[in-house]
Amino acid sequence: MAKKRSDRIKEAIDAPEEEAPEKFKRSEYLSSGSTMLNLALTDSPHGAFRKGCYYYLVGDSSSGKTFLSCTSLAEAAQSPIFSGHRFIFDDVENGALMDMERFFGKTMAERLEAPRVVNKENVFSSTIEDFYFHIDDALSDGRPFIYVLDSMDCLTSEKESSEFDDNKKLARKGKDQGGSYGDGKAKKNSAGMRTLVNRLKKTESILIVISQTRDNIGFGAQFNPKVRSGGHALKFYSTCEIWSSVIGKIEKGVKGKKRNVGKRIQIETKKNRHTGREGKVETPIYPSYGIDDMEACINYLIEEDHWEASGQKIKAPELSFEGTQKKLIEKIESENLEAKVRKATGMVWNAINDACSHKRKKRYE
Repeated sequence: MAKKRSDRIKEAIDAPEEEAPEKFKRSEYLSSGSTMLNLALTDSPHGAFRKGCYYYLVGDSSSGKTFLSCTSLAEAAQSPIFSGHRFIFDDVENGALMDMERFFGKTMAERLEAPRVVNKENVFSSTIEDFYFHIDDALSDGRPFIYVLDSMDCLTSEKESSEFDDNKKLARKGKDQGGSYGDGKAKKNSAGMRTLVNRLKKTESILIVISQTRDNIGFGAQFNPKVRSGGHALKFYSTCEIWSSVIGKIEKGVKGKKRNVGKRIQIETKKNRHTGREGKVETPIYPSYGIDDMEACINYLIEEDHWEASGQKIKAPELSFEGTQKKLIEKIESENLEAKVRKATGMVWNAINDACSHKRKKRYE
C-alpha cells in the first residue's frame, strides 16, 4: 500500500541529508534567513545567494529590504563557510538604525564594517563613483566579502552635483538654469557592473544592491505601477532580481483593541538565473523580532494542504503535534525542530515543482 505524502516526508526529515552536487552545493550558498526566499531562488531551503554573484533587491518603503539583507549577514555570521568573509555594510541612507546585536546577534554586529574608515570615522558612499571606488578597494584587498549597498537611490553622482552647483550660480545671478538629462548613474552602472561581476566570481564575494521602488506615472502605469531608477544594467548583470512589497498588516488583540504588530511581506523573483523560475512567496516581519521564518513555513505548509488547520488547531504529523500555532512554534523552538520544519517545507515545495514540470523525453543526450 502506498504511503501518504506526510508519512514519506516524516521519514525523510528524520533521515540523514545527502547533498546533490549537480543541483545545489551548500558550501557555495548563503542563506537569506528566510526559507521561503531560499526556495524561491534556488529550490533549496538552505541557501539563496551564491558565492561570486551579484543580487538586486528592489522594494517598496518599509518592505523589509534592509532586514532581509542584514538577516543574510546574520546567517553568514553563524556559518563556518563564511568565517573568512568580510561583512561590508554601505549605509548610504543612514537607515539601519535598529539594534544590530539584538536582531542579528553579537557575532554579526562585531564583524560589520563600513566600506572605509578615515581617522577612526566610518565613511559610506555618497556618490555612485564612491560606491565603485569602495567596492574596488574591497576586491583589491583580496579577502572575500559580502557587500550590501543600502541604497542605490540615495547615491548622487559627480554629474548631478556639478549641475546643481552650476544651476545655483545661475539662479543667484538671476539667470535661467540649465536643463537636466539624468543623474548619470545609469551610465556609471553600465560600465561599473560589467567589470565588477567577473571580479566577484574570482574572490567568491557576494554583492547585494538595494533600490527603492517609485510610482510609475508614465505610459503603461496601469500594467506596471512600480518602477525603479539606476538603469538597465542593474538588472542585466544581476544573478537574481528580487522585489519586495507590503501586502498586509498583522494585528493582535491587546487590552481589548487590535494593535498593528507586524507586516505581511511578499517577495517576488523577477529574474532568476539559478532555476529560471519566477514566482512569489510571503513572510511575516515583526518590528520586535524581524523575519519570522518558522511562521512563514507553517503558513506555507497549511496553504498547500500539507498540514491541516481547523479553527485554531493545526495538525503537523511529522512533528506528532496537534494544537494552536503558538503551541506549535513553542514546540519547534524548545525542541530545536527548525531544521525539520525547513526540510519539510523544501520537500513540499519541490514536490509541487515536480508535479508542475513539463515531463517529456529528453531531446538531447
